[in-house]
Amino acid sequence: MRTASTGQPGTERSDHPAILGTLDEVPWHEIQDSTGSATAIPGLLDDIARGSADTATAALGELRKRICQYGFVVEQATAATVPFLWELAQSPHVTCRPQIIRLLASIAEARQWEHTASAYPKLLNHRENPVAWERAARQAVHARRGTLRSLLDEQDTELVRATGELARTLGV
Repeated sequence: MRTASTGQPGTERSDHPAILGTLDEVPWHEIQDSTGSATAIPGLLDDIARGSADTATAALGELRKRICQYGFVVEQATAATVPFLWELAQSPHVTCRPQIIRLLASIAEARQWEHTASAYPKLLNHRENPVAWERAARQAVHARRGTLRSLLDEQDTELVRATGELARTLGV
């Protein structure tokens, strides 16, 4: 089982089935989040997957700041992170699944860079094109929308409510 250091001594870990198996295949050091290099994202995802409820919630909050700042500004690393969020949302042992679904909804609704580019078209000429990042992130959320049906069948009413909101956002 893959484990990652959280940098927090004494962080509780639960023994759950292996998930996030392809996390190491993403070149996190080559992409950016809101703080700079996205190298912290794998550890945050691991904390969400395997940490205690408090650790998972804190890690998700930090991840949100890095990939969907303010709830509507996506970053280069967002699209690469979305498949792992879907995986975590489907894992019954993950304690913050409704919050993950809400983060996916925020990403699906994000159009901050597109709106900015409509007022300042020169933004599209930059080497790093945040409009492309935003579109890729939305596409990544839409690509796994088939997962919604199984999440709507869950017993957790908060998860079902958040999933219904995401389904409406995605037009499903």
